[in-house]
Amino acid sequence: MHLGTAGGASNAVEKAREIGANTFQIFSSSPRMWRAPKVDPKQAERMRELRAKLDVGPLVIHTSYLVNVCSQSDEVREKSIEAFRGEIERALMLGAEYLVLHPGSWKGLTREEGLKLAASSITRAIDGLPWQGTGFHILIENTAGAEFSLGGSFEQVAELVIRLRATAPVGVCLDTCHTHVAGYDMVSADGYEDTMAKVAATVGFDAVRVWHCNDAKAARGSKLDRHEHIGQGTMGVEPFRRLLNDARFAHAAFIAETPVDEPGDEERNVRVLKSLVKSK
Repeated sequence: MHLGTAGGASNAVEKAREIGANTFQIFSSSPRMWRAPKVDPKQAERMRELRAKLDVGPLVIHTSYLVNVCSQSDEVREKSIEAFRGEIERALMLGAEYLVLHPGSWKGLTREEGLKLAASSITRAIDGLPWQGTGFHILIENTAGAEFSLGGSFEQVAELVIRLRATAPVGVCLDTCHTHVAGYDMVSADGYEDTMAKVAATVGFDAVRVWHCNDAKAARGSKLDRHEHIGQGTMGVEPFRRLLNDARFAHAAFIAETPVDEPGDEERNVRVLKSLVKSK
């Protein structure tokens, strides 16, 4: 579950366990501010200690929404590179395994130019940082497919990953809602298998380290990124049942970014997802 960090980032570890989760995602700073405070070393140490004690992991951090590594604006792109470098530094300090990144918008450019700028920006952001041997990966997330949004197809995600493999530790995060509203069929049994064949042919199963498990408020193909509680949207529970029991993703973490409309919603969504897992 994506969790808040009120009172300190390490509190999210205990919150995860309280709601029945064994993995979680956080923002390492405000997702709507360019400048972020440095991580408190005591918080970083407590995060590691609590995760080990409670057996909670992997830790996933979601990059700020402001970061656009393929922006046509030199100013925005430079600020994005600086901000993303800060995201990587905080992730490494907190001991996060994964840092999820939306590739951004190439409006005003061609898609090819956007891909080149994104790869170059990410490479610059991580250059010289001590990630080797940590198990840390930057995960490129597929997007809802809006016009000019990089990553709206599995092919685009794969292209960016291939460009980055020589210079950065990179993998993939797939979002069920984004996949659905981008036009892929995960709802019917045949559609699910067809979509998985497309995953295999592009990014590959092994590269998918995290699935964001979100139902959708909008229709398939609508390109509207609106998350809904598990089983209460246009997807229903069956796609999640298939996904959570799909042996091809046994290595992946499954994290919900569902709405919090009422107290207890986080725990309820975790409980629904866990109820879909078949006992071995």
